[in-house]
Amino acid sequence: MKVAPRFGPGHRILVTGGAGFVPSHLVDRLIDRGCTVVVLDNFVTGSKDNVANLLEKPTFTLVEADISEGLPNHPALAERFDAILHMASPASPTDFEKLPVEILRVGSVATLHLLERATADGARFLMASTSEAYGDPKEHPQRETYWGNVNPIGVRSVYDEAKRFSEAATMGYRRSRGTDTAIVRIFNTYGPRMRPDDGRAIPTFISQALRGEPITVHGTGNQTRSICYVDDLVRGILLLLDSTETGPINCGTEHEMSMRQLAELIVSLSGSTSEVSYITRSADDPEMRRPDLTLARELLGYEPTVAPEEGLRRTIEYFRERLGY
Repeated sequence: MKVAPRFGPGHRILVTGGAGFVPSHLVDRLIDRGCTVVVLDNFVTGSKDNVANLLEKPTFTLVEADISEGLPNHPALAERFDAILHMASPASPTDFEKLPVEILRVGSVATLHLLERATADGARFLMASTSEAYGDPKEHPQRETYWGNVNPIGVRSVYDEAKRFSEAATMGYRRSRGTDTAIVRIFNTYGPRMRPDDGRAIPTFISQALRGEPITVHGTGNQTRSICYVDDLVRGILLLLDSTETGPINCGTEHEMSMRQLAELIVSLSGSTSEVSYITRSADDPEMRRPDLTLARELLGYEPTVAPEEGLRRTIEYFRERLGY
């Protein structure tokens, strides 16, 4: 299966949360294609540094605003968009406790604002959902047909349920308004531009390893994740954007490893002397996570290519430069 590029020179694309970790890489690729890209971000978790390389480009515009309040009155937002990518949302475990209402609003109110605009513009709307929609899964690996196992009132629920609402809203607009929509379920992703203090395992482990501190693994460390390098994820998202597929479609890799194995690999690759220590496991932490990529392969021709060792080396070097170690 080969998906031909659908968006390029002459196309206008809106990316919410575009100064965040994953979205900023996606914006880079869209600009490289010749698209005109408008990024809307309130910088609650995103960083202007992530898009600093684009600020002088005539095909790029950065608008500082909170999409949960609706699209602001700005010249760059007045013209029709060909595609709208809703990538905005705090997404780390520390955010779930610090920004619960903000997460709920961007997953609900903001999604509805953007679906209305996509419908009015006749734009393709791509919703960035998450493997968290599966909760602590009872099915392994997780297929898109699996409905999930989510605690609706747990600490993580503000993110899990916000994304599940976003998916329902996206499908509702497709069915009732004929909106051209797509849903991607993003699995654990890592790479340059991650926040060192965002609470996720990889930036935490790398920061600790570079400082020579104990690597703090939650619980026994036997819980697993399948880690995907950001370049692979972005390629998958673009394939879905270019296609006519609706989704949801999983995007990630099948490189599943335990948190203990991940910590030990990061220590080894960074040349650190850190030892692994174990701390209390957080509530509702999923036991295992691995995508079934059958649909992505069959419908999009997607295949991740960056091995964990290579991706982690690149990420460690980014953190080494950023943290000055």
